[in-house]
Amino acid sequence: MKFTPPAFFIALLLCATVLHILFPNPRVIPFPYYFLGSVFIVFGIMLNYRADAQFKKKQTTIQPYEIPNVLVTSSIFSISRNPMYLGMASILVGIVIFLGTLIAFIFPLIFIIFIEKCIIPIEERNLRLKFGKRYLEYKKKVRRWV
Repeated sequence: MKFTPPAFFIALLLCATVLHILFPNPRVIPFPYYFLGSVFIVFGIMLNYRADAQFKKKQTTIQPYEIPNVLVTSSIFSISRNPMYLGMASILVGIVIFLGTLIAFIFPLIFIIFIEKCIIPIEERNLRLKFGKRYLEYKKKVRRWV
């Protein structure tokens, strides 16, 4: 079974929320500081929206297991090769800050490790196979996350 990044993201989001409800203490981020989480959430939503718009504009796949027909390097992709994953990680960090409980802090790390070890290598292989030198040049210029 192949996990898609959005499905994995939602599963972790639900796990963080459920564990927060079941084990609400210790709270490590007090009021009003936990509202800073909303900054990360909004930032993550904006990144995902911009990246998704670029994929749609270029009419290429957003699915990590499919071969894209266009190498997207403009807009937000000129800053990060994986802005959607960065956005999802940012949303998870924002939720964790907002929840403020210690146990929830593991979920952004799990997400990043999973994406880094299981998803990005597949995408990078597909991009290298499809676009060759052009992708390798892009990879030299733009960092994986930020």
